Amino acid sequence: MRFKKQKRHRKTVRFFSVCFEFRQPFKVLCDGTFVHHLLHNDLIPADKALSDCLSAPVKLFTTSCVLAELKTLGASQSASFQAARKLAIARCDHEKRVSADACIAEVIGENNSEHFFVATQDADLRKKLQKVPKVPLIFGLRNALFLEPPSKFQREFAQSSEEKRLHMTDKEYKALEKRTTSILANADAEDSSDEEGLGYHSPGLLPHNTRNYAGKERDIKDRVRFKRKKAKGPNPLSVKKKKSHENTSLASGKEAKGDDGNAQSKRKRKRSRRALLRMARSSSIILVICED
Repeated sequence: MRFKKQKRHRKTVRFFSVCFEFRQPFKVLCDGTFVHHLLHNDLIPADKALSDCLSAPVKLFTTSCVLAELKTLGASQSASFQAARKLAIARCDHEKRVSADACIAEVIGENNSEHFFVATQDADLRKKLQKVPKVPLIFGLRNALFLEPPSKFQREFAQSSEEKRLHMTDKEYKALEKRTTSILANADAEDSSDEEGLGYHSPGLLPHNTRNYAGKERDIKDRVRFKRKKAKGPNPLSVKKKKSHENTSLASGKEAKGDDGNAQSKRKRKRSRRALLRMARSSSIILVICED
């Protein structure tokens, strides 16, 4: 049950934060009845109890009219008066004291520009503030604090304001129309001057082809150009080499010639240097013998 309550509170806080720009730390405006409830049910310190309820840091406020009302109640509400005096004072600008509910309603106004969370035990005040679009309400029940979910009026107001943000206002539409007419007029004037040869196009209003041509002259690429992938052949290492018929015929011819001319193709015996010297000596000896 406690987990569901916290989940519901987080959803409500997110609604007011997104739709009406409530920001942390949240400001909580307390009246006398709520301060009395906190003391009576021992929900102290009050800032910790409210921060646990909203799952965010808070800052507590009250008004001078609320303090004056608690003071007039006498000793029965002296503890509540002393506790309320410790809270920050929200400006209400009342010269004469008014009732607490009227003071809080006036501080909130029509749009709750200060983004207050209102904490009160007054059911009539809560019912009245439900008709104000940007007011989240907090109340206590025994020893627990609850954040009221947004009312039907508040949801409808948030939806209508979101739809208005999606469309242009009359002022924005007129400004856009004026700008487009001026741009078209400038473009027509430059086209006419270009036909007469008296002017040139500004870079912002150049036609598409002219802008590309100027970019080529200045070696500027207007568009990103991607390299096209070319068709690649197979991996040469994975392909078998083709057997050529000419090479086989030449090889067979050489083999045939080798068989016919064995005598011619015999390799000459290589002679060493010592053998040549011996041969030369033997030949000189033979010559000497012949001369004798």
